[in-house]
Amino acid sequence: MAESYFERVGESSYQPTAHVGGAWRPDEQHFSPLGGLIVHAIDRHRAAGPGNGLVLARISYDILGKIDLDECEITVASVRPGRTIELLEATVTIGGRAVVRARAWLLAALDTTAVAGTSIEPLAPPESVEPWPMADLWTGGYIASIDVRRPADSPPGRTTAWLTTALDLVAGEPSSPVASFVAMVDTANGIAVRQNPAEWMFPNVDLTIHLHRQPEGRWTGLDTTVTFGPAGQGLTSTVLHDLNGPVGTAEQILTVRPLP
Repeated sequence: MAESYFERVGESSYQPTAHVGGAWRPDEQHFSPLGGLIVHAIDRHRAAGPGNGLVLARISYDILGKIDLDECEITVASVRPGRTIELLEATVTIGGRAVVRARAWLLAALDTTAVAGTSIEPLAPPESVEPWPMADLWTGGYIASIDVRRPADSPPGRTTAWLTTALDLVAGEPSSPVASFVAMVDTANGIAVRQNPAEWMFPNVDLTIHLHRQPEGRWTGLDTTVTFGPAGQGLTSTVLHDLNGPVGTAEQILTVRPLP
């Protein structure tokens, strides 16, 4: 069996492996794989239902506190059912405490090829960019598990990057392309750092992803800008790409503070 970020231990519960280790603290999960796991759980919830042909258009995550590197349970419920629009809510619980709440808007998949278009240019392909040793800047099992392509001379707070991994999301289970794609997105906050993470903390307390097209393939492209405000808040803003071009955007609000 291939290595993975999670192993299923129950109908709705999962055990993280060492590859989920966080970048800020070794005893917590990096949110990126967990974000993809939540989409995987939503996919399973929908597969168990009647099916309605809807696709994920937005998912927003609120991170409620420290996410221990321990067994987690994910429950999914319908908030607003519908044939063309549906809102689902997922809750991640660890040790009886809710640590993440996510809401996903699903929209009808229709043929709008005749009016499709964007002014956003695609990124240069990953093979044109050198590997970047992200693990030299960040610690943790997750960072060590990913292949990162990023220009080495990127200025503080601004870069483009490609990410992929050889690991499965859940051991022995196929994951949808969108779940695997989303499992890389939270990495954006560590791609274009403005300050040395040994001197400043800037963790995100949320993540919101909007998709205008369903991502395909094993590469997640990030076109990321990080902004720090003057009063302790920051923002990581990213245009998301797959190998065929832009697919959507991601936003993360940051709490910025100096380390002791």
